[in-house]
Amino acid sequence: MFENRKKEWLRIAHSLKPTLQHETVRPVSGLPGHALTENDSVILDFGNHYVGHLTLKLSSQGSHPDAPAWLSVKFCENERELGETLEGYNGWISKGWVQQEQIHIDVLPTQYSFPRRYAFRYVKIDILALSSKYQLVIEDAVLDATTSADSSRIAPLSGDPLDTAIDRIALRTLHSCMQDFFEDGPKRDRRLWLGDLRLQALTNSVAYQNFDLVKRCLYLFAAVSDADGRIPACLFTEPEVEADDTYMFDYSLFFIPTLWQYAMASGDQETMEDLLPLALRQLELADAQFDPCTHLIQDSDVLGWCFVDWALPLNKQFCAQAIWIYCANAALKMKPDPALKEKIALRKEAAIRHWYDSKQHLFLSGAARQISWASQVWAVLSGIAEGEMASACLNAVSACPDALPMVTPYMMHHYAEALCQVGHRQQARQVIREYWGAMVAQGADTFFELFNPDNPDESPYGSPVVNSFCHAWSCTPSWFLRSGMLNE
Repeated sequence: MFENRKKEWLRIAHSLKPTLQHETVRPVSGLPGHALTENDSVILDFGNHYVGHLTLKLSSQGSHPDAPAWLSVKFCENERELGETLEGYNGWISKGWVQQEQIHIDVLPTQYSFPRRYAFRYVKIDILALSSKYQLVIEDAVLDATTSADSSRIAPLSGDPLDTAIDRIALRTLHSCMQDFFEDGPKRDRRLWLGDLRLQALTNSVAYQNFDLVKRCLYLFAAVSDADGRIPACLFTEPEVEADDTYMFDYSLFFIPTLWQYAMASGDQETMEDLLPLALRQLELADAQFDPCTHLIQDSDVLGWCFVDWALPLNKQFCAQAIWIYCANAALKMKPDPALKEKIALRKEAAIRHWYDSKQHLFLSGAARQISWASQVWAVLSGIAEGEMASACLNAVSACPDALPMVTPYMMHHYAEALCQVGHRQQARQVIREYWGAMVAQGADTFFELFNPDNPDESPYGSPVVNSFCHAWSCTPSWFLRSGMLNE
């Protein structure tokens, strides 16, 4: 449908590839002041979270080295990772993502540059083997750190120390994820995901304001849409730009509000008009999943059909309907359409009629009539619940011990936004201070992919060793704190 445009869209995306900023960084502590022997270990601390390539300057002491130095080098985003191992790991995410190398140094002295890019604050070096004739000297460690975020555009916040700490760490999270495109996590997956992009673009609009990077990402997604115009949930950029084979109902639709938000923040109406037909196509494709008689979306038990949150027990039928309405409302802002407006009204009315429990003041989901925080949040954000109904469902879910909880900072962002939408701004501020503030209390330099304050070791992958501790969707406290969303 859009085949004749894809080459041009890809050309535009390539023309917007940023020139990365480089910073030379050395450890603030940990460089040993003595020669090392076999079984010695050192931990280099670079003082903050960085993304880039590390070079070690190595030499020897004693006799001429008569055997290679064998080193284990582990790159860690936070201190907790220093003690984690792969022993017993049987998770479903590849352990290839674990930032750990074993290297042999045949000739000393030398400068060894790691060919792979890493995301880290700490580097742990274990001496696995040396000859007894010499000792190893780590003379220096130099990091070439990269980002496409221009920190000179940002003035630090002043005021409450916890708010300013949360803002600083949220910005650092976005800073590390801004490379050739908006990565979801510079440790893992290093991909462009639409759900993350929408939230990164929000924070970028009140922080680094690198609108060309947002535009580049929008055109990358446009260029990899399939033959029907369907946009994938994520894409790869190396060795060539290519769509992943993952498609999600909500992520495809989120192209619409992401385009709208970009146009409003940047003033770039030309890009909005260029990509609007593709954006509207996502609504057309989603129509196939609705019952034309009941105006309700069909439920599905296919894993990943709709994301919403990293909660496997979550029934997503109601949230999917609400997200369609949310994205359709964004489409109306770009192009008024009476037929679409009527369709929104029908699907909103159907959602209330079928899923709202007026006695409990809660929206239910699925055949089992599940109660979840996610359903109430999306009822508010979509406008299915308005006024007193919106406040009531958020209050009711907070008093319902059986409601399925939220799991990720991604979902917590939407909860805080829903609170703002109903005027509960002070409560939204408290949510941010309690949730993201708990990560601050744990010594975070960047915010995590997944965080359960009651279980810091929680992981959807089978082990926290593959969790991402700098993750794009966690950066939005800066948007709340800098946009005025929390102002009474």
